[in-house]
Amino acid sequence: MALGQVSTGNDSGPVYGAELQGFDYPYPVSYYTFQSQRQELKMAYMDVAPDAKAANGRTVVLLHGKNYCSATWEGTIKVLAKAGYRVIAVDQIGFCKSSKPASYQFSFQQLAKNTNDLLHSLGIHEATVIGHSTGGMLGIRYALTYPQETRQLVLVDPIGLEDWKAKGVPPISVDQWYKRELGTTAERIRNYEKSTYFAGQWRADYDRWVQMLAGMYRGPGKNVVAWNSALLYDMILTQPVVYELPQLKVPTLLMIGDKDTTAIGKEYAPADKRPLLGDYPKLAHATVAAIPKATLVEFPDAGHAPQLQDPDAFHAALLPEMRTVH
Repeated sequence: MALGQVSTGNDSGPVYGAELQGFDYPYPVSYYTFQSQRQELKMAYMDVAPDAKAANGRTVVLLHGKNYCSATWEGTIKVLAKAGYRVIAVDQIGFCKSSKPASYQFSFQQLAKNTNDLLHSLGIHEATVIGHSTGGMLGIRYALTYPQETRQLVLVDPIGLEDWKAKGVPPISVDQWYKRELGTTAERIRNYEKSTYFAGQWRADYDRWVQMLAGMYRGPGKNVVAWNSALLYDMILTQPVVYELPQLKVPTLLMIGDKDTTAIGKEYAPADKRPLLGDYPKLAHATVAAIPKATLVEFPDAGHAPQLQDPDAFHAALLPEMRTVH
């Protein structure tokens, strides 16, 4: 079946390549090619110029979540560019339109370096970093590693605000993750996102992002997509950042949907431990207390993705906070 065609069967929908070939992004895609861990890799990114009349000389870097891609930031890119910001939206290695290596030692440190090297290749040495979900966890590592180059850190329902293993999630092998990821379908993604990302609600426009991800699992590169996903889950679960939150030196804006319940590996935890994981209102207040220069914005009716669930409220809260950092 050709890429972009619609499959039939139990999981029908578009078919995409392992690097999301066939799925169109809202802005032109460029590639940063580099050597890492004895192989040549390429990172996909969108570099969107600011509105010429509003240009303020500032750059924003957008970091996507585990189940999303840089394209999912489409609405935020538009708002930020109109407000005068240059926007760099990146697909990390192992995700979306970027390389899916057969062998790679994934670490947040490595992904942060890849991102920093990309920015340097574009002549960017200072940026506001906005990270959602796993991208928030990466943003924390980025700001810890490159504090002088991080003007501001914005964390949108970041994961990593707790140590899941310490709270009862048992060890999960890469092989276990791989077997689980091979079973990925649009229905499974949709059900998960409905309950955690959107607080039990669903709109038709969310399905575009479900099919973006599910399409890679219908395609010829399904195995390498699942393998990279398994390696990434292992990275997330075994590399906690919560203990280093007090070391963040940059102004930090924490944006939280209070109905979020995300916790990596929750389904593997004992039944009596699961209700204690992913309590985002509690985690948010503990986090803002731990980070020296932090501000908290809460969205009472939103889940894990307030930027999609209520974009008007999200952007109305985001832009004024960004303008306060000089």
